[in-house]
Amino acid sequence: MDKLLKALIYDGDVSVTVIRNTESLNTAIEIHGFSPVAAAAFGRTMTACTFMASGLKNASDRLYCTVKGDGIGGKITVAGDGNLYMRGCVDEPKADLPNKPNGKLDVGGFVGKNGRITVVKSMGLKEPYSGSSRLVSGEIAEDFTAYFALSEQQPTAMALGVLIDTDGKAIGSGGVIVQAMPGAREESLIKAENTVKSLTEISKLIKDLDAEGVFSKYFNGYEYSEYHPQYKCACSRDYVKGVVVSLGKTEAENIIKEQGKIKIDCEFCGKSYIFTSEDLEEIF
Repeated sequence: MDKLLKALIYDGDVSVTVIRNTESLNTAIEIHGFSPVAAAAFGRTMTACTFMASGLKNASDRLYCTVKGDGIGGKITVAGDGNLYMRGCVDEPKADLPNKPNGKLDVGGFVGKNGRITVVKSMGLKEPYSGSSRLVSGEIAEDFTAYFALSEQQPTAMALGVLIDTDGKAIGSGGVIVQAMPGAREESLIKAENTVKSLTEISKLIKDLDAEGVFSKYFNGYEYSEYHPQYKCACSRDYVKGVVVSLGKTEAENIIKEQGKIKIDCEFCGKSYIFTSEDLEEIF
Protein backbone atom coordinates (compact mmCIF):
# COMPACT_ATOMS: atom_id res chain seq x y z
CA MET A 1 0.00 0.00 0.00
CA ASP A 2 1.28 3.45 -0.90
CA LYS A 3 1.88 5.80 2.01
CA LEU A 4 2.54 9.43 2.80
CA LEU A 5 3.94 10.17 6.26
CA LYS A 6 4.00 13.77 7.47
CA ALA A 7 5.47 15.21 10.67
CA LEU A 8 6.94 18.31 12.28
CA ILE A 9 10.54 17.85 13.40
CA TYR A 10 13.27 19.83 15.16
CA ASP A 11 10.89 21.53 17.61
CA GLY A 12 8.44 22.39 14.85
CA ASP A 13 11.00 24.18 12.68
CA VAL A 14 10.69 21.81 9.74
CA SER A 15 7.93 19.79 8.08
CA VAL A 16 9.05 16.41 6.75
CA THR A 17 7.11 14.22 4.33
CA VAL A 18 8.08 10.68 3.35
CA ILE A 19 6.25 9.23 0.34
CA ARG A 20 6.10 5.74 -1.08
CA ASN A 21 4.03 5.53 -4.28
CA THR A 22 5.35 2.38 -5.98
CA GLU A 23 1.89 0.90 -6.54
CA SER A 24 0.57 4.15 -8.02
CA LEU A 25 3.46 4.30 -10.45
CA ASN A 26 2.96 0.68 -11.50
CA THR A 27 -0.70 1.45 -12.22
CA ALA A 28 0.44 4.31 -14.44
CA ILE A 29 3.02 2.07 -16.15
CA GLU A 30 0.30 -0.50 -16.87
CA ILE A 31 -2.05 2.14 -18.30
CA HIS A 32 0.45 4.10 -20.37
CA GLY A 33 3.17 1.56 -21.20
CA PHE A 34 5.96 3.82 -19.98
CA SER A 35 9.55 3.14 -20.99
CA PRO A 36 11.87 2.88 -17.95
CA VAL A 37 13.09 6.47 -18.24
CA ALA A 38 9.55 7.77 -18.85
CA ALA A 39 8.40 5.89 -15.73
CA ALA A 40 11.23 7.45 -13.72
CA ALA A 41 10.43 10.97 -14.91
CA PHE A 42 6.70 10.55 -14.33
CA GLY A 43 7.20 8.86 -10.95
CA ARG A 44 9.41 11.65 -9.64
CA THR A 45 6.94 14.26 -10.87
CA MET A 46 4.02 12.39 -9.31
CA THR A 47 5.87 12.22 -5.97
CA ALA A 48 6.46 15.98 -5.96
CA CYS A 49 2.83 16.61 -6.90
CA THR A 50 1.57 14.18 -4.25
CA PHE A 51 3.48 16.25 -1.71
CA MET A 52 1.81 19.41 -3.01
CA ALA A 53 -1.62 17.73 -2.96
CA SER A 54 -1.08 16.81 0.70
CA GLY A 55 -1.12 20.55 1.45
CA LEU A 56 -4.60 21.04 -0.02
CA LYS A 57 -7.10 21.75 2.74
CA ASN A 58 -10.24 20.15 1.27
CA ALA A 59 -10.95 16.90 -0.58
CA SER A 60 -12.53 18.90 -3.40
CA ASP A 61 -9.43 21.07 -3.92
CA ARG A 62 -7.59 20.34 -7.16
CA LEU A 63 -4.00 20.44 -8.34
CA TYR A 64 -2.77 20.41 -11.95
CA CYS A 65 0.93 20.40 -12.79
CA THR A 66 2.90 20.28 -16.03
CA VAL A 67 6.63 19.82 -16.58
CA LYS A 68 7.47 20.79 -20.14
CA GLY A 69 11.08 20.74 -21.26
CA ASP A 70 12.83 20.31 -24.59
CA GLY A 71 13.69 16.62 -24.10
CA ILE A 72 12.38 13.67 -26.10
CA GLY A 73 9.57 12.95 -23.62
CA GLY A 74 7.55 16.09 -24.23
CA LYS A 75 5.20 17.36 -21.54
CA ILE A 76 4.60 15.50 -18.26
CA THR A 77 1.18 16.16 -16.72
CA VAL A 78 0.08 15.21 -13.21
CA ALA A 79 -3.26 16.03 -11.56
CA GLY A 80 -4.40 15.35 -8.02
CA ASP A 81 -6.82 16.38 -5.30
CA GLY A 82 -7.17 16.66 -1.55
CA ASN A 83 -7.93 12.94 -1.29
CA LEU A 84 -4.45 12.26 -2.72
CA TYR A 85 -6.01 10.67 -5.78
CA MET A 86 -3.27 11.18 -8.39
CA ARG A 87 -3.25 10.63 -12.14
CA GLY A 88 -1.33 11.84 -15.17
CA CYS A 89 0.30 11.18 -18.51
CA VAL A 90 3.39 11.83 -20.64
CA ASP A 91 3.33 13.09 -24.24
CA GLU A 92 5.81 10.44 -25.40
CA PRO A 93 5.39 7.56 -22.93
CA LYS A 94 7.46 5.05 -24.90
CA ALA A 95 10.40 7.34 -25.72
CA ASP A 96 13.64 5.91 -24.35
CA LEU A 97 17.29 6.84 -23.85
CA PRO A 98 20.46 4.91 -22.95
CA ASN A 99 21.41 5.02 -19.29
CA LYS A 100 23.94 7.60 -18.14
CA PRO A 101 27.59 6.49 -17.68
CA ASN A 102 26.91 5.89 -13.96
CA GLY A 103 24.12 3.45 -14.85
CA LYS A 104 21.30 5.80 -13.81
CA LEU A 105 18.27 6.48 -15.98
CA ASP A 106 18.73 9.70 -17.97
CA VAL A 107 15.72 11.59 -16.63
CA GLY A 108 17.35 14.96 -17.37
CA GLY A 109 17.79 14.00 -21.02
CA PHE A 110 14.21 12.74 -21.22
CA VAL A 111 12.77 15.94 -19.73
CA GLY A 112 15.26 18.48 -21.05
CA LYS A 113 16.74 21.51 -19.31
CA ASN A 114 14.95 24.27 -21.22
CA GLY A 115 11.34 24.63 -20.16
CA ARG A 116 9.02 25.31 -17.26
CA ILE A 117 7.11 23.82 -14.37
CA THR A 118 3.58 25.19 -14.12
CA VAL A 119 1.26 24.52 -11.18
CA VAL A 120 -2.43 25.45 -10.92
CA LYS A 121 -4.33 24.95 -7.66
CA SER A 122 -8.13 25.29 -7.46
CA MET A 123 -9.04 25.75 -3.81
CA GLY A 124 -12.60 27.08 -3.86
CA LEU A 125 -11.52 30.68 -4.42
CA LYS A 126 -12.74 32.95 -7.18
CA GLU A 127 -9.49 32.55 -9.07
CA PRO A 128 -7.19 29.51 -8.97
CA TYR A 129 -3.60 29.95 -7.80
CA SER A 130 -1.06 29.65 -10.59
CA GLY A 131 2.71 29.48 -10.26
CA SER A 132 5.55 28.78 -12.66
CA SER A 133 9.34 28.59 -12.79
CA ARG A 134 12.06 27.58 -15.22
CA LEU A 135 13.55 24.12 -15.21
CA VAL A 136 17.00 23.86 -13.64
CA SER A 137 18.24 20.43 -14.70
CA GLY A 138 15.29 18.32 -15.85
CA GLU A 139 16.04 15.87 -13.02
CA ILE A 140 12.73 16.91 -11.34
CA ALA A 141 13.85 17.20 -7.68
CA GLU A 142 16.08 20.21 -8.35
CA ASP A 143 13.40 21.70 -10.58
CA PHE A 144 10.66 21.50 -7.95
CA THR A 145 13.04 22.79 -5.28
CA ALA A 146 13.58 25.86 -7.46
CA TYR A 147 9.83 26.15 -8.09
CA PHE A 148 9.08 26.27 -4.36
CA ALA A 149 11.79 28.84 -3.74
CA LEU A 150 10.90 31.15 -6.63
CA SER A 151 7.16 30.75 -7.07
CA GLU A 152 5.90 29.96 -3.57
CA GLN A 153 8.77 31.48 -1.53
CA GLN A 154 8.96 28.26 0.49
CA PRO A 155 12.47 26.93 1.29
CA THR A 156 12.26 23.24 0.35
CA ALA A 157 14.65 20.34 -0.18
CA MET A 158 13.71 17.03 -1.69
CA ALA A 159 15.13 13.67 -2.64
CA LEU A 160 13.05 11.88 -5.29
CA GLY A 161 13.73 8.51 -6.86
CA VAL A 162 12.36 5.66 -8.93
CA LEU A 163 13.88 2.19 -9.21
CA ILE A 164 12.75 0.16 -12.24
CA ASP A 165 13.25 -3.62 -12.39
CA THR A 166 14.33 -5.53 -15.48
CA ASP A 167 10.68 -6.28 -16.30
CA GLY A 168 9.87 -2.57 -16.56
CA LYS A 169 7.93 -2.42 -13.28
CA ALA A 170 8.73 -0.05 -10.41
CA ILE A 171 10.14 -1.69 -7.29
CA GLY A 172 10.88 1.53 -5.42
CA SER A 173 9.29 4.94 -5.98
CA GLY A 174 8.93 7.88 -3.65
CA GLY A 175 10.87 10.55 -1.86
CA VAL A 176 11.61 12.65 1.18
CA ILE A 177 10.67 16.33 1.24
CA VAL A 178 11.56 18.81 3.98
CA GLN A 179 10.15 22.31 4.13
CA ALA A 180 10.88 25.23 6.43
CA MET A 181 8.14 26.41 8.76
CA PRO A 182 7.74 30.14 9.56
CA GLY A 183 10.43 31.34 11.94
CA ALA A 184 12.55 28.21 11.54
CA ARG A 185 16.04 28.39 13.02
CA GLU A 186 18.99 28.29 10.65
CA GLU A 187 20.57 25.28 12.36
CA SER A 188 17.37 23.26 11.89
CA LEU A 189 17.25 24.10 8.20
CA ILE A 190 20.87 23.12 7.67
CA LYS A 191 20.35 19.84 9.52
CA ALA A 192 17.26 19.00 7.45
CA GLU A 193 18.93 19.93 4.17
CA ASN A 194 22.01 17.84 4.98
CA THR A 195 19.79 14.85 5.74
CA VAL A 196 18.08 15.14 2.35
CA LYS A 197 21.44 15.54 0.58
CA SER A 198 22.55 12.24 2.12
CA LEU A 199 19.61 10.39 0.52
CA THR A 200 21.40 9.65 -2.74
CA GLU A 201 19.77 6.21 -3.12
CA ILE A 202 16.25 7.13 -2.00
CA SER A 203 14.53 4.72 -4.40
CA LYS A 204 16.54 1.79 -3.00
CA LEU A 205 15.75 2.92 0.55
CA ILE A 206 12.04 3.04 -0.30
CA LYS A 207 12.29 -0.47 -1.78
CA ASP A 208 14.21 -1.95 1.15
CA LEU A 209 12.72 -0.07 4.13
CA ASP A 210 9.29 1.17 2.97
CA ALA A 211 8.11 4.62 4.08
CA GLU A 212 8.02 3.79 7.78
CA GLY A 213 11.54 2.38 7.71
CA VAL A 214 12.91 5.47 6.00
CA PHE A 215 11.17 7.71 8.51
CA SER A 216 12.47 5.69 11.47
CA LYS A 217 16.02 5.63 10.09
CA TYR A 218 16.31 9.38 9.58
CA PHE A 219 13.64 10.98 11.80
CA ASN A 220 13.29 8.52 14.65
CA GLY A 221 11.40 9.71 17.74
CA TYR A 222 8.90 11.95 15.97
CA GLU A 223 5.21 11.16 15.56
CA TYR A 224 3.73 11.30 12.09
CA SER A 225 0.34 11.36 10.41
CA GLU A 226 -0.25 8.68 7.78
CA TYR A 227 -2.15 9.03 4.49
CA HIS A 228 -2.64 6.75 1.50
CA PRO A 229 -2.19 8.22 -1.97
CA GLN A 230 -3.31 6.20 -4.97
CA TYR A 231 -3.51 6.41 -8.73
CA LYS A 232 -7.18 7.08 -9.35
CA CYS A 233 -8.75 8.90 -12.27
CA ALA A 234 -11.58 11.39 -11.76
CA CYS A 235 -13.18 10.90 -15.16
CA SER A 236 -16.80 9.79 -15.53
CA ARG A 237 -19.41 9.59 -18.26
CA ASP A 238 -21.23 12.60 -16.83
CA TYR A 239 -18.00 14.63 -16.88
CA VAL A 240 -17.23 13.63 -20.47
CA LYS A 241 -20.76 14.60 -21.50
CA GLY A 242 -19.65 18.15 -20.81
CA VAL A 243 -16.99 17.75 -23.51
CA VAL A 244 -19.67 16.67 -25.97
CA VAL A 245 -21.83 19.65 -25.01
CA SER A 246 -18.87 21.96 -25.59
CA LEU A 247 -18.69 20.73 -29.20
CA GLY A 248 -22.16 22.11 -29.86
CA LYS A 249 -25.06 20.14 -31.31
CA THR A 250 -24.21 20.76 -34.98
CA GLU A 251 -20.54 19.74 -34.66
CA ALA A 252 -21.45 16.67 -32.57
CA GLU A 253 -24.03 15.57 -35.16
CA ASN A 254 -21.49 16.05 -37.99
CA ILE A 255 -18.95 13.83 -36.19
CA ILE A 256 -21.53 11.06 -35.80
CA LYS A 257 -22.52 11.36 -39.48
CA GLU A 258 -18.88 10.97 -40.50
CA GLN A 259 -17.70 8.41 -37.94
CA GLY A 260 -20.88 6.75 -36.68
CA LYS A 261 -20.12 7.75 -33.09
CA ILE A 262 -18.21 10.14 -30.87
CA LYS A 263 -15.34 8.44 -29.06
CA ILE A 264 -13.52 10.30 -26.29
CA ASP A 265 -10.52 8.74 -24.55
CA CYS A 266 -9.37 9.81 -21.10
CA GLU A 267 -5.68 10.71 -21.33
CA PHE A 268 -5.09 9.79 -17.67
CA CYS A 269 -6.63 6.30 -17.43
CA GLY A 270 -7.19 5.26 -21.05
CA LYS A 271 -10.92 4.65 -20.59
CA SER A 272 -13.05 5.27 -23.69
CA TYR A 273 -16.50 6.89 -23.71
CA ILE A 274 -18.79 6.28 -26.69
CA PHE A 275 -21.70 8.54 -27.63
CA THR A 276 -24.25 7.63 -30.31
CA SER A 277 -26.94 9.62 -32.09
CA GLU A 278 -29.41 8.42 -29.44
CA ASP A 279 -27.11 9.80 -26.76
CA LEU A 280 -27.04 13.18 -28.53
CA GLU A 281 -30.84 13.37 -28.43
CA GLU A 282 -30.69 12.92 -24.67
CA ILE A 283 -27.75 15.31 -24.17
CA PHE A 284 -29.13 18.16 -26.27
